[in-house]
Amino acid sequence: MKLPAILPLLAATAWAQLLPTADILKPKPDSWPTFHGDYTGQRFSPLKQVNTTNVDSLSLAWIYRAGMATGPNFGGPGADPNPNATANIAGTPLMVKGVLYLTANNNVWAIDARTGLNLWHYTWKGLPSVALGNRGAAIYGDWLYFETYDNHLVSLDLKTGKERWNKEIADVKMDYFSSMAPVVVGNHVIVGVGGDLLDIPCYVEARDPETGEVQWHFWTTAQKGDPGFNTWPNQEAASHGGGGVWYPPTYDPDLNLLYVVTGNVNPVMAGVSRTGDNLYTCSVVAINPDTGKMVWYFQYSPHDTHDWDAAQTPVLINGNINGQPRKLLAQAYRGGLFYLLDRTNGKNILTKPYVENLNWYTGINAAGQPIRDPNKDATVPGSLVSPSSNGATGWPNPTFSPDTGLFYVGTSQNFTIFYLTDTDPHPEGYGASERGGGTVTNELRAIDYKTGNVVWKRKTGVGSQSLMSTAGGLVFGRDGYGNFIAYDAKTGEPRWHSGLLANPSNGPITYMLDDRQYIVVGAGENLYAFALQSK
Repeated sequence: MKLPAILPLLAATAWAQLLPTADILKPKPDSWPTFHGDYTGQRFSPLKQVNTTNVDSLSLAWIYRAGMATGPNFGGPGADPNPNATANIAGTPLMVKGVLYLTANNNVWAIDARTGLNLWHYTWKGLPSVALGNRGAAIYGDWLYFETYDNHLVSLDLKTGKERWNKEIADVKMDYFSSMAPVVVGNHVIVGVGGDLLDIPCYVEARDPETGEVQWHFWTTAQKGDPGFNTWPNQEAASHGGGGVWYPPTYDPDLNLLYVVTGNVNPVMAGVSRTGDNLYTCSVVAINPDTGKMVWYFQYSPHDTHDWDAAQTPVLINGNINGQPRKLLAQAYRGGLFYLLDRTNGKNILTKPYVENLNWYTGINAAGQPIRDPNKDATVPGSLVSPSSNGATGWPNPTFSPDTGLFYVGTSQNFTIFYLTDTDPHPEGYGASERGGGTVTNELRAIDYKTGNVVWKRKTGVGSQSLMSTAGGLVFGRDGYGNFIAYDAKTGEPRWHSGLLANPSNGPITYMLDDRQYIVVGAGENLYAFALQSK
């Protein structure tokens, strides 16, 4: 009598091996199975066919035009133009078993990773996406998952692009919107939501990969009974406090901890009605992915008043501090500070500015947190602050090379004037505005993770940028002038560049197929693949 129940279970077990967990824990050379490539967030590839000695022979292998605007499709048949979408690829593609899965706005494409030919195309028929749109997808077995701008988690059949189901994860009428690339950990699909214009509480959830049903739900503003609830003046403030989850978490399988980074606090730039540190906004929170229970937290900017969220990649490093092996978490925070934490317990090891001219804090406390200068909060006549709300860096991902021990991040030194515009005792939404005071310099910087010291810097025409490093001794990024560039990982010297039709706009990836290493990057509505010239 039990046989019918057992057979589907066995079938599901065999089916799920199309992307085994082991292939995410230790990705194979012929894949890029998650947003960051693996769980660490390092965006480092062990591939080295393309290296400092031959990168100048890198040439274009193919171009795929995603068809987010009217016009011809260079990628082959099947990629229907969508005139209502914004032509900008922000999502990192995944690559599994010779197929690239690209998301942008409300679209998903399956593309032959060798030729750039289109295999299938899916379009979500909900609200049109705006601005950033979508950062990427996740894969579990034979299923793909992505978030839509109007807060649906959509599951597609990986082979056909047919929709399996969609589940609403937040109400768009409450001004929630979603852009995070989901992350698969075990049998959990991790999703997050955010929203800024109205004062709403945000959260991260785990969903069942088969059904899409909620497994657990974690509020990113402390609720009554939670540790840190006393950092809010009352329940009302905590219930409207923001803490959007914009960016994919990283994961340590040995500790079984998920590292979730949270957004800025609401009301934005105006803190009069929310006295206290306002946990868990502007923080990294370590969560057990099986239960949704918080294990520890660390707040980068208590009582944020400048719209500096913590939606920057929490990079996991196994390194040595004072001769002792440590499990570390490194993050270049938007407010201009580099943090190094013990990821087993969240204790601070190092806090150090990675750009000059920061003027919003007066010192670092015993916990490794900045002591905010209240004189730099927004005022009616204006307060000159460095950096602006855009930060010293942004959401585009950094990279870490275990070969060099360097943490690479795109940076900007800039100033702005914050003007308080909502003087009500209970401000709503954005309580201030700003006028840019100017940019001193934009630079790609390499940071020694052990000391926080800047080892080298290279001027660019852009601040934050998405990066990738490789065992070939290279860091791939952009210069802000339409060029995709390979930098020497040790010195920052440019070794190769290619002018594209638009500035690179997503995180580059790399993979090996048929003994040929490909480097893939998105720019505008085009996806470019590069490889060494064939002999």
